[in-house]
Amino acid sequence: MLSYFSFCADQPKLTAALLTIMQLHACVVTVALTHNVPVAQLPVLSTTFHNLLCQNHFCVSIAICFIGIWRSLRNATLFSSLFLTISVLWCGYGVVFILQGQGVLNDTGDFRNALVPGLLTFTLALLIIAVVGFLNKEVVLSMIASAVSLASAHEVAMRYNTAFGSSAVACNYMIVCLAGGYFALGRILYFLSKEKIAIPGTDLAKNKAHEQIQSTSGSMNHFAVTGLILNMLSASVFGCRLLGVTSKLFIGQVPWLWAAGIYQIGVCVLSYRAMDVLMATFFGFTSILKFAGGYCLLYPIWQTEEPTFPIPFLVVFSILFAVLALFLTLKSLVDGLYLLFYVAYCIALACRPKGFFEGGPQGVDVAIFVASALMTMIHLYNVKAGAKIPTGKGVMKALVASSSFLKLREGANLHAPYLGYSKYADAEVLGYACSVLASFAMTVTGGTQASLDTVVIPWVVVAGGILKLLCGSVAFARGKTLESCAFILYAVMWIIWGLTRYGGLYGTSRSFHTAVGIIAFMLFNSFIVFCTLFLSITWFFYSLTFLLIAVSFLLDAISALPAGYDIAATLIFGLVSFYCFLSALFSSTFEGSCLPMGRPLVQLSGVGGGMTKCLHLPARKASSVKRIADILKNGGTCGIPTDTVYVLVAACNRPDAVEKAHRSKRQAQERPMSLWISSLKQLEPAKHLFSPLLWDFMDAAWPSPISLVIPRGEWVDFLGMKDSAKYVGTPQSVAIRIPDCSVTTHLIDLVGPIVVTSANPTGEADTTHHNQVYAKLGDKVDAVLCDGPSPENIASTVVDCTKIDSGNIGFFRVGIIPKSQVLQILEQVQKKYSLVPNSDGCSTKGREEHLNHVHAVHNGVGTAASAERVAVRSADGGRENHTRL
Repeated sequence: MLSYFSFCADQPKLTAALLTIMQLHACVVTVALTHNVPVAQLPVLSTTFHNLLCQNHFCVSIAICFIGIWRSLRNATLFSSLFLTISVLWCGYGVVFILQGQGVLNDTGDFRNALVPGLLTFTLALLIIAVVGFLNKEVVLSMIASAVSLASAHEVAMRYNTAFGSSAVACNYMIVCLAGGYFALGRILYFLSKEKIAIPGTDLAKNKAHEQIQSTSGSMNHFAVTGLILNMLSASVFGCRLLGVTSKLFIGQVPWLWAAGIYQIGVCVLSYRAMDVLMATFFGFTSILKFAGGYCLLYPIWQTEEPTFPIPFLVVFSILFAVLALFLTLKSLVDGLYLLFYVAYCIALACRPKGFFEGGPQGVDVAIFVASALMTMIHLYNVKAGAKIPTGKGVMKALVASSSFLKLREGANLHAPYLGYSKYADAEVLGYACSVLASFAMTVTGGTQASLDTVVIPWVVVAGGILKLLCGSVAFARGKTLESCAFILYAVMWIIWGLTRYGGLYGTSRSFHTAVGIIAFMLFNSFIVFCTLFLSITWFFYSLTFLLIAVSFLLDAISALPAGYDIAATLIFGLVSFYCFLSALFSSTFEGSCLPMGRPLVQLSGVGGGMTKCLHLPARKASSVKRIADILKNGGTCGIPTDTVYVLVAACNRPDAVEKAHRSKRQAQERPMSLWISSLKQLEPAKHLFSPLLWDFMDAAWPSPISLVIPRGEWVDFLGMKDSAKYVGTPQSVAIRIPDCSVTTHLIDLVGPIVVTSANPTGEADTTHHNQVYAKLGDKVDAVLCDGPSPENIASTVVDCTKIDSGNIGFFRVGIIPKSQVLQILEQVQKKYSLVPNSDGCSTKGREEHLNHVHAVHNGVGTAASAERVAVRSADGGRENHTRL
């Protein structure tokens, strides 16, 4: 039902199937509870019924998870928090049912010990959502949240006292059904009546404008609330044991921990999408702790002793949390203080040999549970309410502002990608931190097999492998190809080595095969080391020190590892990674180079040209187009996308910019520039200087990828190019067109007519991606409007119209528009001038237009002889500019 009324908001056609799933789920649970059948005994009824219930839980959790993300992207924070929270609830709940049905929870009280920690968490979390919803007049949402919260609370009470019947739980589920049905009915009527009928409480349109205005006022991470609730869930598992709510820690509580870890990774990714680097890094850290906690509860199944924990690793983890907390205080003082609980948590784990099983860390878990609940309420309330709860936002920022040494980075380009448009913020901070965690965890691998077992899977494979794969994917999305390749390669290395070592595959018979695989990785890494020579000094040492770790893996595989070499290699790599972690934090927070990554060791012309000087702005944003227009108006040159390939442009009314664009091309004297307009209205003042046939042909042919080479004349003076007009076209002709691209024409509307040349050095191939513009001209232009790959890889068709008045046109080049289509356009235009002919062979109208054209020639237009045309060059020798654009 929840998924139903969510999709009804905008996609009513998809509601039927989701309604069936939700009704089945609600009916199954409600019927069982109203007949006083405890949910814990449902698997006893029949295997088919049990499988149906478990599958229903998973279907519901997946559907609601998708809806929560979908609604968050549409700025519906309370809805998304509700959906994602219930999704985690049903996911963990379903796995607990599976364990019960498979006989894993067969001891007395096991099902209760497994179920209660999660239900307590969601009772409080959903109650918070319900209270905030009531305060913000989200009545239906509050009823759903409060009903599920009360159902969870009654079920907890039912586990401890049989006097609490299951009817109350069933009644709460019935409230969920009724509220969901009411909302669904309202959305259906709203859709069928074409937005004329809106039942009270079901009209989402009234809040949409307010949410959009609020979202545009600043960066808002709508997924932080879900991450805080997941922190409550993991803390509840261990805190309940300390408080005596549950009697033991065992495998039955793993579903809650791992469900929280998996969803936390999703929240981490979505936080990057919300451009919140610091909270995304924090959620990545906490997901590691959740996976480690679940792994430790599984560990006693195959080992008799309880796991122990490496002290150096946990101390380093606490340092990472402390550094992250310090930077987060610049954003919000309360959030920074909240992270200090995790600093204390890591220290408590390090001080206790048994870690998660000791009372000290569990006491910190109780504190984290309470702090997370308070933070959840603060974040939820501040998103919707007009009067905000103070969080210390701007307190530390004011202190930094008074410093002359540090200056905070702010503005639209705070999370600008290295190359072009990206939906994600930079994930390098988390990537370097994962390298630190994996390397310092490796410092204890020389101990016993038991100590190795507690290190490899949670700290090396998860932290150094899985999360670094995530960081590599985000880096690739931001245009950092080399960095992403390095992160992914190192992640694969950590995962394969960890699983191989953990599985005992380092035997004598397998050592040769292991060594061959490690050597292959070393070869790949050697190539990355070579490439980092052109990137930065820090990245060079980062990749080089990982090569030392690969060497230690190789020596270990062939049983030739010197004593202490692996420890030294991992410490060196860990320290270099920690410096990179600090440098990435500083560069993402402060302007300037407080901890610089360093310049490339080898400088090559054209490599990294747009890294520092050239702005990169996404073409999908209207603000980006306006900013490009401002740059052009102020005399700048920019690379922009078109309906064909990328081009380099300058404003016609800025002669200095036209000359600058001309100089930016190598051997530009042989490649005159073209002229682009957004409509013929921009040439209206000079219309009398064009022949009627040519004017009508231009009107019929544009907008399109057809460039028309027309006679040069006094009309050029109307464009304001002055002396720089000599760089546009030839002395006899000028290539002109209106592009068939909304972004380009809108830009020309803002700037006026522009001069255009290809965005590549003379003699090279056309640029079909904004990355190529950076590589070729990044240090010679002021900005690039990025729109990914060009829609077409073929240039425009160039038509010679210098003799169009005599009825003849020629073709400098046949590009994307075929010759037959151009001739057809000309034929249709000529029909206007082909009336009844006179004795001299000319039509009456044709003779009149001819006289007007003679008058235009007298004013200086004229035509160009075909002999004066510049021939099309061969492919290996380059092309004349008319033929390029």
